[in-house]
Amino acid sequence: MISRTITMQLPENLYIRLQQVAQAIQQPLEQILLRAIQVGSPPTWETAPSEFQEALAVLDRLDDTSLWRIARSRYTEVDMQPYQQLLDKNAEGTITLIEQQKLERLRYEFDRHMLCKAHAVTLLRWRGHQIPPSGKL
Repeated sequence: MISRTITMQLPENLYIRLQQVAQAIQQPLEQILLRAIQVGSPPTWETAPSEFQEALAVLDRLDDTSLWRIARSRYTEVDMQPYQQLLDKNAEGTITLIEQQKLERLRYEFDRHMLCKAHAVTLLRWRGHQIPPSGKL
């Protein structure tokens, strides 16, 4: 295969993201750039709600083992029980102000967890991993 050398300017934020991916998976930046050209750039977190962007940005720097751990993480029924109870009280109109604040905090935590799981799966797919069908992680 014939190779060509090119020189180009990259926006600083894109260079940093690709460099972080290269470091996380211990591959040369050149290989990451080739992958980006072949399949597109890594999934972005900049379009996520601002309160979740920092948590998603951290995932770019993680190695594959850490991303798999996040992708496979789950809340149990026991974890979900307080949240469901507060949702029920909210629906019934019997929730207190303190309970409402706790419900908002739990909703934020669960939303953050699901967004991180989804972003981890997307990053793993971008890095070339086969992702099993939903529910089989």
